[in-house]
Amino acid sequence: MQIQQVLINLMRNALEAMQGGRRRELTVAARRVAPDWTEIAVSDTGPGIAEAVADRLFQPFVTTKDGGMGVGLSICRTIVEAHGGRLWVERNAAGGATFRLTLPTAPEEGL
Repeated sequence: MQIQQVLINLMRNALEAMQGGRRRELTVAARRVAPDWTEIAVSDTGPGIAEAVADRLFQPFVTTKDGGMGVGLSICRTIVEAHGGRLWVERNAAGGATFRLTLPTAPEEGL
């Protein structure tokens, strides 16, 4: 349930980042990156993240949104790390951003 909230928050942020843009594409992809690890990527075609903010983006009370509180990404990272994973952001060469999270792959029961 907590990981679902992380994904909802990342997708909501992506949609908000693309408001007013001519090209609005939200992509969510999952792939196994190692036998025991899965990566989920949430990408958008918004304006991207300013370099000045990128290093502090996951700190509490850092926001790029008007009226934003700046706690969502900090909470997301805390949740992912509590599940043994990692969350980070990359700037896309063509514009926009990709948030990636890795998590230990759940065992396939009953197979």
